[in-house]
Amino acid sequence: MNYCLLSFLIRLQFPSISHISTAELADWFGDDQRHPPVLLDARTPEEYAISHLQQAQLSPANLLQLRDIIGLSTLTPIVTYCSVGYRSAILAKKLQDQGYKQVFNLEGSLFAWFRENRPVYQNGQPVKQIHPYNCFWSLWL
Repeated sequence: MNYCLLSFLIRLQFPSISHISTAELADWFGDDQRHPPVLLDARTPEEYAISHLQQAQLSPANLLQLRDIIGLSTLTPIVTYCSVGYRSAILAKKLQDQGYKQVFNLEGSLFAWFRENRPVYQNGQPVKQIHPYNCFWSLWL
């Protein structure tokens, strides 16, 4: 399976989800005229601990806690990501179902971001590694 096919299958399974490319997200971060989106990492705590996008928050298991934990309004732009985009598409759909209006799934997610030599962080410091999830998915790196 190649990246284009995986992306197609994710879009097919989650047709209501909007997607954002890694380039579009990087441009958004670089635009001082736009408020940056909330980044929600849909991976496990173990994966997140290895590295994540700067300013990303690990998604709470109970999505009803989102408003309380990070004070999100339903109009707050949110970008979800995981390793390749499947788990984050599930999270994006759940957020949509709860009334969030500006939810985007990061196309290719962390693996695409990392393959493009974009920065990932651990404890606020840039690092050069990401969690492969398992042996099969490490092939996508």
